[in-house]
Amino acid sequence: MATTIVVGNFKGGVGKTKVSVMLSWELSKYYNKKVLLVDMDPQGNASTLIARSAGVSELNTSIFDGFQKGDLKDCIVNVADNLHVIPAQVSFKNLPKFLYSKFENEIDQVSYLNQLLDPIRSDYDYIFIDVPPTISDFSDNAMMAADYVLIILQAQELSLEGAETYIKYLQFMVDNYDADIQVAGVLPVLLRPGGRVDMSTIERAKEMFGEDNVMKTVVKHLERLKAWDVTGITDNDQHDRKAHKVFTDVLDELLEKLEAFEEGGKYE
Repeated sequence: MATTIVVGNFKGGVGKTKVSVMLSWELSKYYNKKVLLVDMDPQGNASTLIARSAGVSELNTSIFDGFQKGDLKDCIVNVADNLHVIPAQVSFKNLPKFLYSKFENEIDQVSYLNQLLDPIRSDYDYIFIDVPPTISDFSDNAMMAADYVLIILQAQELSLEGAETYIKYLQFMVDNYDADIQVAGVLPVLLRPGGRVDMSTIERAKEMFGEDNVMKTVVKHLERLKAWDVTGITDNDQHDRKAHKVFTDVLDELLEKLEAFEEGGKYE
């Protein structure tokens, strides 16, 4: 049964989509895990990057098709060995209207993705959900469908506030909708490695969320990650391998945390 992880923060531009894509890519390619990436953002940036990296020229389906049909299976695109994606397109922006017209009950509205994922969870080891940085039906459905959230913290004040709001809203979902989700960790993303403001923000995050909850591994600003937006993900030279190493380090720590959660103990 898949472990389902939503990657979030209520501040845009902090690297959520890149992290969702890279963790999905590394797990499938280098850890030999069966991974499904669910794109819940109507902009479809995660879908585009995954398809470009895998040499898939066109994505002819959308998660919104699955929502309307009540079945996600026909929306799954096999983009690489062990890696599938359910892509999003701009039409998915109509999700709120669709949910309100389909369901009268608010619980049913926010739980629809969870319902649709249930028949396919056993096909995967991990499911990652990429969401827009908004308090919305997109985020609500992702939270209700996920076992864990990985919060992305770009080292700046607004991102820290966005992470704090995310955790408060997560508690709201637990209290009001009985969401069964835990914070797997807070992953720092640095704007300038070694920068004083960046380091100060991380220290404040440790005070705010608890030192054990802020991951020791950080994603540093790497030019290669921006290049991959254009070329797709590659593994051709030392710069590529350096960038991949960043995310395998993230995964090693994340998987250790998840294992501790599954064993029922607190991560130390």
